Amino acid sequence: MEKKFRSFEQSDPSYGFKNLRFVTIKSDNLHGRGDICLYIPDNCPSDAPVVILLHGVYGSAWSWALSSGVHEQVDQAISAGLIKPLILVMPSDGLWGDGSGYMKQKKQDFEQWIVEEVIEATRQIATEQVTEASKFFIAGLSMGGYGAIRLGARHPNLFTSFSGLSSITDISDFSLFVEESLSNYQMDTELSLIDTIVANRAGIPFFRFDCGRDDLLIEQNRKLHKQLLEANIAHVYQEYEGGHSWDYWKNNVMKTILFFNLRF
Repeated sequence: MEKKFRSFEQSDPSYGFKNLRFVTIKSDNLHGRGDICLYIPDNCPSDAPVVILLHGVYGSAWSWALSSGVHEQVDQAISAGLIKPLILVMPSDGLWGDGSGYMKQKKQDFEQWIVEEVIEATRQIATEQVTEASKFFIAGLSMGGYGAIRLGARHPNLFTSFSGLSSITDISDFSLFVEESLSNYQMDTELSLIDTIVANRAGIPFFRFDCGRDDLLIEQNRKLHKQLLEANIAHVYQEYEGGHSWDYWKNNVMKTILFFNLRF
């Protein structure tokens, strides 16, 4: 395989834990280095599906694994025969400000970092497990939910499905979490999820999203659900107990994995 990245540092699997690997690559889109955490299960077959998990504001590549133990939950589900073996890919958002939004900005393209370089790095790391037949999925929480739904809708030929947990649904919601000016996020015209989804509805895959009933973003998620119904766009929306916290995300992330498993 042609080596795309000028520099590519990977942790030694013999020193890892719970089948986690850590990678740092030099990224053209970030104009610097980017971090990725991967979970590759034992005896993972070829053509394995890949689930990309995007973190929220303030976080990084370690957040999903070390704040929710999602890799352990997936490992247990695989061992129990509840889901097919899969690879988890948990990249950083590029570490801009409080959160990049996984969007193109003036000097860096955080969208292409995910849809181009993170996917290419995954193929380079898991050369035996990830093939042209492997399906890719994307999900995320809060800012990562915004990113996952937005990128999933914008790249339907790349992602088989997508899911958001406690998602930011409009660019204006970023002001609840970040101190940076919202003008940094306005390099694109599709800044609300409903606009992005409607603009790409012709090829959009079946998708889901959920939110906790005590979440500060619950009304925004209910509004998006209503807008999707009015636009006659097929989707699944669910609400559960909980707020905007890791307790909610670790307790509900497997619902996304099980939803994806039906499409592996």
